[in-house]
Parts: sequence; structure tokens; C-alpha cells
Amino acid sequence: MSEFSKLKPVARAYVVSVVVFGAIVLAASGIKLYQEPLGSRWFVLALLTLLTGSFTVRVPSTNASLSVSETFVFASVLLFGPAAGTVTVLLECLIILFWMKPQGKAVHRVLFNMAAPAVSIWVSGSVFFLVSPVPAQSAFTLQSLFLPLAAFTALYFLLNSWLVAVAVGFETGQGPLEIWWTNFTWLSVNYFSGASVAALLVTYIKDLDLSALAVIIPLLVVSYLTFRTAMGRVEDSNNHLSELNRLHLSTIETLAMAIDAKDQITHGHIRRVQAYTVGLARHVGITEQKLIKAIEAAALLHDMGKLAVPEYILNKPGKLTNAEFEKMKLHATIGADILTAIEFPYPVVPIVRHHHENWDGTGYPTGLKGTDIPIGARLLSVVDCFDALTSDRPYRPRLSDDEAMKILFERRGSMYDPLIVDTFARVYRDIAPSPPSTALPVQVLDEITSARRPPRDSGQSSFDEIAASAEEMAAMYALGRALAGLCGIRETGDLLAKHLRRLIPFAQSILFVYDVRTDELEAKHGFGELTAAVKGMRITLGERLSLNNSRVSEFR
Repeated sequence: MSEFSKLKPVARAYVVSVVVFGAIVLAASGIKLYQEPLGSRWFVLALLTLLTGSFTVRVPSTNASLSVSETFVFASVLLFGPAAGTVTVLLECLIILFWMKPQGKAVHRVLFNMAAPAVSIWVSGSVFFLVSPVPAQSAFTLQSLFLPLAAFTALYFLLNSWLVAVAVGFETGQGPLEIWWTNFTWLSVNYFSGASVAALLVTYIKDLDLSALAVIIPLLVVSYLTFRTAMGRVEDSNNHLSELNRLHLSTIETLAMAIDAKDQITHGHIRRVQAYTVGLARHVGITEQKLIKAIEAAALLHDMGKLAVPEYILNKPGKLTNAEFEKMKLHATIGADILTAIEFPYPVVPIVRHHHENWDGTGYPTGLKGTDIPIGARLLSVVDCFDALTSDRPYRPRLSDDEAMKILFERRGSMYDPLIVDTFARVYRDIAPSPPSTALPVQVLDEITSARRPPRDSGQSSFDEIAASAEEMAAMYALGRALAGLCGIRETGDLLAKHLRRLIPFAQSILFVYDVRTDELEAKHGFGELTAAVKGMRITLGERLSLNNSRVSEFR
């Protein structure tokens, strides 16, 4: 399938319209020049256009170029009319395309890049002679030329740049205004400087001979060198900023992946969510690049607040208690608060803070409702849920995509934005992430995920490890033999504490017994100084104890 056929119907219609109009304008201009020959002076301008068209300066971070040949395009219009200017700009386009190697470009792009300037110069030139009191091939004065030429130059620049910006917008999905402002405002300098030199040319030089060239060529050389030096400095500055930006993002990405590795249950989650969310954002019609970058960063960092959530909650194999869930809910606010220390140039923090808000206002942390929830947060919440449902959990296997989509539709309009759910259901297979390539070495992630295991002594020999292992086995064997035949809580608790203390240092041990009548755990026996404070305490399943000096409090 060709690039042109991949465009949307409205984009194809737009490109065809500009190309057809450009072909008509070029044909009419060619016929006019054939019927009314312009003489040798125009051929000198055409030759200078071909010569100087190869001296281009690329504008950094764009596909646009500056060329000093614009001077002769303006001069052709002023001296010989719109038809001559249209043919001249065609020559300029041909030489620029030749230097830019059009062999690798699609045909419709080449035709559009020739038609757009031709249409722009013909329209603006025609308007110029409608408002200017001086006909073509007549004597000009700077006083009479100043205002009409400024209007002519501005109209030519706006027409040419906007024709291209709209075409790029159709192809990329970005807004034409953003494209124009980012990529084409630089070009206005080239247009107005070319018009200024052209004004001097047509006002003071009657014949384009060698003496005229001796005056014009140095001006053009100075303009070219000035542009090249300025653009070189801008490009160096942009490269430096890009390197700093890449370093900044790489550091954040590495931190996010380390946090992701800490959560053993949802390992790899953020990478998948990031790919899904950015793809979904484009399909719901988001074109603003700052917002896209904000969504990309927020998807990567949305679980930053898990730094403040205890690991036993993150990795708990069962359902969280109410107290544990309240603790888990804090990760959205804490993550956003952490990120406020980073001066992002786009709105990352609101997306992280509100990615657990619900469409009907029942979410957290602030209970936002409907479109008050940032669009990035609405996208992230749908994707976050889908990835959780389609991932394995200790308490359930992963759901199929169809089962996960069924749950999303059940929550459509209550938890999630209906438009986003509908769009995600239509495109999730197309935007599915490829297998992740981690930026952290595998051994680093393994160390993070296994950090809760006791560290090994790097200086310990293999014989020491074997001896330690044998000692552990002997202790467990002795414990098993000792427990045989015991049935009392007190004796069992004391025996467990004494044998386990050989393997695991501790200050207090507590033996809980399950009470089937109340569905609770009761502390029946303790070994240590805090036994009196703990004995008899009851907790529900899933809760834990935190001992602080002589005070015992529940930790949920």
C-alpha cells in the first residue's frame, strides 16, 4: 500500500486539490511567458535562482530550509509579473528537491512541494499588482514599494507555510497551528530578507549585468553565511538540550523501573501501561505534543508513590483489608507530591494524582467527576485496569482479553470515561506493546526483586555455605523430632521459639491460634519481654502487629 493511499480521504482530497491548482497555475504561467517573451533579463534571474537555490541552510529540528534564492523569486515578480515569479519559484523548488534527493520521497510529496509555492507566489503576486499603483516592468521607488512589498511578502509566507502545515497536520494528526508555530516561524526571516534585497535590486539596478551582480552577490553571500552561522549555533544549542533531556528522562525511567521491580506482583506493568496509554491518546484525538509527552511520562511514573507503601501490602497474595487498602490509596497522592519537585514542562503531576478518580466521582484522592478529571488520568485509569486484569496474580490467573474488556464495559460510565473505553476496545490490539527491552541490566532487577532475602556474605566460602546449610537442616530436623508428640500450646510455643532462634534472630515471638467462631486470630502464647502485652490480643485475618517498645499497636 502506497503512502498516499494510507492518508485519510480528506487529506488525499486536500493534497490533490493543491496539486491540481498548482498545475493549472504553472500551465497558465508557462503559456503567458511563451506568448509574451521577457527577454534576457529574466533569464539572468532564472539562472541566478538555479545557482543560489543549491545554497540552502537547514533549520534545526525541522525539515525546512532557508535559501538565498528567494531574492530572485521576489525580483521576478516585481519586474515581470506573477507568471514570471511562478515559473521562477518552480525552478527554485526543482533545484532544492534535487539537492534533497527526492528519489526517496513519495510522488505526492514531491508534487505537493512544487505546487504549494507556485500557488502561493501566483496568488500573492496577483494581489500585489491589484493594490500596487505601479504595473509590472515599470520603475519603482522605495517609498512606493515599501508597504505593498511588505504585504506581498507576508501573504506569500503565510500562504506557503500554511499550505504545508495543513498537509503535515493531516498526515501526523497534529494541529496545524502548533506545526506552523513550531516549524515555520523561522522562515519568515528568510522571506523578508529576500524581499529587502529584491527591493534594492529592482529600485537601483536597471540592467542585470556584471556590475549588478558585483553588487548583489556579496549581499547574498553575507546573508547565506549569517544564516548558516546562526542556524549552526541554534543546532548546537538544541543538541545540548536534547542530550540533557535524554539524560533526565533516562534517569527518571531507570528509577521508575526500579520501583516497578520492587513490586513483585506487577513487575513490567509500567512499560505496558506506557505503550498502551500513548497509543490510546493518539487514537482519541490528542495531537498536542506537550500533552502527549505528559501522558508518556505520567504513565511511566504513575506508581512512584509505591515507595511509601509497605512491601507486604504490595506483594500480599490475598485481598487487602480495609486498612491496607487505605494505605495503598495513598500512593497516588504521595507519587504526585514527589513529582512536584521536578519542574516538568508539561502537566505530569495532575495525571499521576488523579489516575484513580472515577467518572461518577467515587474515586480517590479528591473525588473528581467527569471531564473535571484530566484527560491523561482518564486514559491511564482504563489502561491501568486492563493491564491488571490481563496479568497473573497470586490469587488468580490472568484473564483473557475478552474477559477483561467485558469488565471494562461493566464499569463504563461509572468508573471510566465511556468514550475512552469504546476507543480502547476498538484499537487495543493495534496499540499492544511489543516485548519490553529493559534499560536496567537483568541482574540489577533480580537484585531488587530479591532484596528482601537475607544478604549473602561475599567472603563466605563454598564449604562455609555447605556447613551453614547442614546446620540449618539439623536444626529443622531437631525441631521436627521435638514437636512429635507435643500437643500443648505453651510447650509448643516455647520449643518453636528456642529452635527458630538458632536460625532467625528475634526479640519476641507470638503464637496465634485461629478461632473458627469469630474468624479471628488470637495470641495464645509469647516468648519474650512483651508477652504480657500481646497475649490475648485478637486480629482479623490479613492484619499484622507492630511492636514499639512496651506498646503494642495494630499495623494495617
